[in-house]
Amino acid sequence: MAAVSQQVAYHGVGRRKTSVARVYLKPGSGKLIINNKEYSNAEEYFKDAVRARHAMEPLAVTNMVGKFDVFINVEGGGLSGQAGAVRLGLARALVEFDEILRPTLREKGMLTRDPRMVERKKYGLKKARRAPQYSKR
Repeated sequence: MAAVSQQVAYHGVGRRKTSVARVYLKPGSGKLIINNKEYSNAEEYFKDAVRARHAMEPLAVTNMVGKFDVFINVEGGGLSGQAGAVRLGLARALVEFDEILRPTLREKGMLTRDPRMVERKKYGLKKARRAPQYSKR
């Protein structure tokens, strides 16, 4: 990533659940590189049209599809959390590119960090809140 960061213009970090995405935007032709591997579209990485659309929504809302080469480093969590992290990182990078896009992205809720995390498991319980089955006899 060191070679890329020299020529990258805009940067945003997104987090969701336990996923962290570092997004770099460089003016270009719409190339998509996720974790140092090139993809023709986001669906190839996220394996689902819904998650892919969710992740790339900031570009669609601001009519910037195909105007930037997108470099993404994403780690942790599952594909859904990663898609949310990419979405926030993309939105933040777009705001760094042009502050005028902030109200549009804010209105669509793309600049808000989703604080929901998995609740920890408690002792004496099977999961965070699930108690062992009760047996009367």
